[in-house]
Amino acid sequence: MANDTHNRASRRPQGRLIGYARVSTDEQATEAQEMELLSAGCDVIVREHGSGASRARPALSKLVREISTGDTLVVVRLDRLARSVSHLLEVIESLTAAGALFRSLRDPIDTSTPQGMFSLQVLGAVAQLERSLISERTKAGIRAAKAKGRLPGNPGIRERRPEALAKMTAAQKAAYGTRIQATTNQWLPTVKRMRPDHTWDDIARVLKQRGLDWTPERLRRAVRWMVSEGMADATLLRKSPPRLPEDRLMTLVAGIHSSNAKLTLREIARQLEQLHERTPRGGIKWSPSSVKNLIDRARRSGLLARESA
Repeated sequence: MANDTHNRASRRPQGRLIGYARVSTDEQATEAQEMELLSAGCDVIVREHGSGASRARPALSKLVREISTGDTLVVVRLDRLARSVSHLLEVIESLTAAGALFRSLRDPIDTSTPQGMFSLQVLGAVAQLERSLISERTKAGIRAAKAKGRLPGNPGIRERRPEALAKMTAAQKAAYGTRIQATTNQWLPTVKRMRPDHTWDDIARVLKQRGLDWTPERLRRAVRWMVSEGMADATLLRKSPPRLPEDRLMTLVAGIHSSNAKLTLREIARQLEQLHERTPRGGIKWSPSSVKNLIDRARRSGLLARESA
């Protein structure tokens, strides 16, 4: 038994244990949760006051965005993190993408163990069944309403009642925020590295090279929402300074290199060709030496850190 316990512990990545404690109102306190999280060995505890039914939680969103590989997010109970299976799975998916783990002290969910992953897969299957049942009930309700001569949908929306329209707008904004927060770890780091030195078009093209389908307009709108919610710095929205064509190429190459320092000069050249960027001399074929010249210029100008000897 002792050896089995030691083996399970040794499989856990050596990272921080970060506790997340949430209560619904300002009148409630997180002390009881904090004591339990500290007893479990949490190095840091993030506190938040907010309804469990709401997915717009700035502290949790920031934690998921900034968590490091090997860290583990720990909660006392699952309902402190999420009130629905779909929301729980979204958070865990974001943690997994960041190389982090999740653990609930009072529930059989620990993504560092096979048993915990099995429990998570069961929850995923339950969520899929729940979505299918809801869809079937909705379709049945629409068929019944049509059979009785009723129009489907919200009567308040059809009649353009102000209170119904206001509720619909609020729901749409909340849903938009949830979608944005679910993917920030995929695109926001690149935006932070490249803005405001690069245009939104440049950043959208770099993201597209990584398989992320963003238009400049959608990207700017998403960042504007993040700034309005206090989740990103307002400097990201500053107007890009006008640049000479060669200066723009230098900052673009620097941005590609900064986003993935493991790329070879030839791989960066291939990306520039796929982006249909012309060389400084107007050609369409990029050579590794041209890429190296731009990277060297970026280092001399301070745009990139100089390589150590």
